Amino acid sequence: KLGEQKHSREPSSSPCMHLAVVACGDRLEETLIMLKSAVLFSNKRLCFHIFAEDSLKPEFEKKLKEWPSSYTKKFEYNIYPITFSVGNAQEWKKLFKPCAAQRLFLPVILKDVDSLLYVDTDVLFLRPIDDIWHILEEFNSTQLAAMAPEHEIPKIGWYSRFARHPYYGTTGVNSGVMLMNLTRIRNTHFKNSLIPSGLTWEEMLYPLYQKYKNYITWGDQDLLNIIFYFNPECLYVFPCQWNYRPDHCMYGSNCKGAEEEGVSVLHGNRGVYHDDKQPTFKALYEVIRDFPFEDNLFQSLYYPLQTKFLDTVHTLCGRIPQVFLKQIEKTMKKVYENRVIVYLGANHRY
Repeated sequence: KLGEQKHSREPSSSPCMHLAVVACGDRLEETLIMLKSAVLFSNKRLCFHIFAEDSLKPEFEKKLKEWPSSYTKKFEYNIYPITFSVGNAQEWKKLFKPCAAQRLFLPVILKDVDSLLYVDTDVLFLRPIDDIWHILEEFNSTQLAAMAPEHEIPKIGWYSRFARHPYYGTTGVNSGVMLMNLTRIRNTHFKNSLIPSGLTWEEMLYPLYQKYKNYITWGDQDLLNIIFYFNPECLYVFPCQWNYRPDHCMYGSNCKGAEEEGVSVLHGNRGVYHDDKQPTFKALYEVIRDFPFEDNLFQSLYYPLQTKFLDTVHTLCGRIPQVFLKQIEKTMKKVYENRVIVYLGANHRY
């Protein structure tokens, strides 16, 4: 299948949660830290679908092989080349960021995968993927994808102020974290602005791009907004704590779900893991990056995080550390309890 390679420590008979990411350019480290956060906390087996430029493939293989077996046995991974099934590959490649448009083709390429979670490389999981995976069960009969709003407040949202094309709802949706029922996407005929009868996902992509290419700023995300503008019944909107970005705290806290439950999925867009504009986001990235796999989570992850957060209290995002810490603390307690129970159970038998 398109030059894909499968790597697994054990047979993949057990059902797994499928996670897809597209990595080009300098996104190798970011992608590996995202995958690390997924493996650290998740319970059920994971299947990673990594779409990468040819030059990055050996690097991914080398780095993933270095992870300890106690973690590599929790997942298998496939690496795919960047391919576009319709239209002009060079045009798709140049759309917004290099290769980002690849995500639009996942239903076409991953024909054997029923459901999938797609994330951008700059995403970090602060709780098990199992929890977002369960949202698939909440889809009604017409819903086939889930995304979070692009903004909580229309008057300062980008789409509501600047968009020159149709977009979903009052503020548009952000495609950095996207849960998809691929089977439903492949089987649906979508309403559109091109022809009166519906088009399949693959039939619709290139003509839609041709029609709106002079009006879109955010590439593939804009195309997804256009698609769900015409097909709102197909989208499940999940709350902001599942795609928490600097916009949710840099103008004052505006994600109620994160205030109540804590951040579930952190999305460090605008390059905030790599500059000093949002030190709270950078602190989380660095602590997960530097965490030695086999170490104690509280000692080598949670406590260093608390210490780093003390240096960020002068920023708007840093004033609400509990929002960032609540879910990760809860998750680590669960991981710790599970390990203790397993350990005690094992000893009890002797």
